[in-house]
Amino acid sequence: MFIDIPSELEAALTDRSLPPWELDGSFLAQSTMEEYRTELAATPRFEETAATLRHALTVEDGGCAVLRLGNLAKALGSGDRFRRLATAFASEMAVPFSPFPRWPLWKDIGVKVDKDPGKSSGIGYNAFHMDLVNATRPPEYTTLLCVRPDPAGGGPSILSNAHAAVARLSENSRALLAETAYHYGTFFDLHGVGEEYKPFPILDGSGPGEGFVRFTAKMLERSQLGQAHAEAARELAEELVRGQVSFMLQPGDYLIVNQRRFLHGREALHSGQETVPVADRRLLLQLFLRAGAGDGSAA
Repeated sequence: MFIDIPSELEAALTDRSLPPWELDGSFLAQSTMEEYRTELAATPRFEETAATLRHALTVEDGGCAVLRLGNLAKALGSGDRFRRLATAFASEMAVPFSPFPRWPLWKDIGVKVDKDPGKSSGIGYNAFHMDLVNATRPPEYTTLLCVRPDPAGGGPSILSNAHAAVARLSENSRALLAETAYHYGTFFDLHGVGEEYKPFPILDGSGPGEGFVRFTAKMLERSQLGQAHAEAARELAEELVRGQVSFMLQPGDYLIVNQRRFLHGREALHSGQETVPVADRRLLLQLFLRAGAGDGSAA
């Protein structure tokens, strides 16, 4: 769902400068969230826009939204003032935090031509996945703020309704995906996401359509899985692709994904990235959100 910012709100936000944020451990401080809410609640049509965003992300058949902040990005640039506004919108949904102590609240995702092409900073196809798939408490929301799209026109974002894909599977495949038989990745020096979950079930919920679909297509190539479990996961991967939607993020577009509903990824960037100056390459900023109190007690 694409959400445009009303012109009255854009004008008010262009003239408003939010104060620097403070952190409580790895979480945005509650005092900062309250300050941002007080500031923005006084602007015209902010409450209406925030309510539309919350509805898009939590309604039964929803779970993802793109907030169109492009005009604000043009007016303010992509620096601190703009990031504070994006952070304020994010905090209307949940508590912004960084699970990676070595990175700031917003993590840069640029393009590195010498990286694994399938990584978020690579140039190839980034297959469907859930962020922090192997944590006992993964972020409920993952968000991506577009600073620059691929100047060559590649790299559309892809989304797929994970529970809808699961519902199209055979009963036998769903039973295999619900078994604690999957694993992927490493777990080191992470905050606010619980403990390492290994092995884990892909279908991690109490009933159909509930809980996380703990899936990353990379597990099919990089994890040792039993044949039956691997085939069930491969069937899920195919259904995710079958049900995918794709779109190009433009400068200022802010994608927010409810990880209990949707998985995300990216098509390959356009060829010739080696010739694109680093300062002109695709650049996204990533921020995670934790539903509920952000005291970091589960770190």
